[in-house]
Amino acid sequence: MPQQDWLEKDFYKTLNVSEDVSDAELTKAYRKLARKYHPDANPGDQKAEDRFKKISEAYDVLGDETRRKEYDELRRLGPMGGLGGFGSGGSSRSGGQQGYDFSGQDFSGQDWSDILGGLFNNQSQTRASSAKKGEDLEASLSLSFNDSITGVTTSVHLTSDVACTTCHGSGAKPGTTPSVCQACKGRGVSDLNQGLFSFSQPCSACNGRGRVVVDPCPTCQASGIQRKPRQVKVRIPAGVRDGQRIRLKGRGTPGRNGGPTGDLFVKVKVMSDETFGRSGKNLTIDVPVTFAEAALGAKVRVPTMQGDRVTLKIPEGTPSGKTFRVRGKGVASGGSTGDLLVTVVVDIPTHLNPQQKAAVEAFAKASSVSPREHLDTKFS
Repeated sequence: MPQQDWLEKDFYKTLNVSEDVSDAELTKAYRKLARKYHPDANPGDQKAEDRFKKISEAYDVLGDETRRKEYDELRRLGPMGGLGGFGSGGSSRSGGQQGYDFSGQDFSGQDWSDILGGLFNNQSQTRASSAKKGEDLEASLSLSFNDSITGVTTSVHLTSDVACTTCHGSGAKPGTTPSVCQACKGRGVSDLNQGLFSFSQPCSACNGRGRVVVDPCPTCQASGIQRKPRQVKVRIPAGVRDGQRIRLKGRGTPGRNGGPTGDLFVKVKVMSDETFGRSGKNLTIDVPVTFAEAALGAKVRVPTMQGDRVTLKIPEGTPSGKTFRVRGKGVASGGSTGDLLVTVVVDIPTHLNPQQKAAVEAFAKASSVSPREHLDTKFS
């Protein structure tokens, strides 16, 4: 059944496409916008994140053939479409289509979303012979930090409903086929007249299938479904974030009565790394340096996720906590690559040998200016 808030949303406008857009053009438009407004490409930008959510919602509806038909039909009817002009004694919709006469009916206190939903649901049942989409499933997948950066093809294991392997989903014993339901003549629905309205409902003889199984499959007992463990291959794109959900279209449970298969959503958990951290598309690393290197300046070798090392020049007088940027050594995702943020941490020894202690004491005597002098002046 369609969502009533669809009446307030123009998913075609959200994706910048026309209402007669093809599936291929729709997918192309979605991917272009998703790359532009993806949170990884706009770290900290709440407007971009909200825009990305709207784009994803629009594609979830328009990218699904059944849901797109329901959405188009609901938009065609409109909030009052098909209900006619109340109190006018009757009406018709544009295009010469027959409307519904509600003259003389009292709808005070009624929820219009319930009325619209009931009308639309009955029309959908007539059109799709009570076909139902399969359930969406969710699975969890743990990834190493390195695999989340580079991408990987792996598998998830789950137990769920699948099409029966004996009858291939027909519900009939191998060597036989379901027969056409004589009660509904294969339509899957039967008509029900209720005064002003003529509705359709699922055929009780075949449960909306339009077919009747005479010789049931011994494995699934005519349901066409069996529950079993399975392994699903999933390609994890480079740069996937912790908590991100990967959608595998059509890998959920089988649909009923000819309905489409549900989807599988894989939630990714990224393990931490001992060396690197992550901030959006940028990788982070703390590099310890000695007091002498920070004070006098130095060149240090820094590892990268690409497996090589880069030479970073530390200027003399570099304070602890100073961050340097190494461009192009971050996360490659969505057509762009982030940077490696190197934070210098001055290592203070906890134990000094006599020679080191003497050198530090000599340095202290040679230091004529206290770093706290401005505090002494301010509060003297």
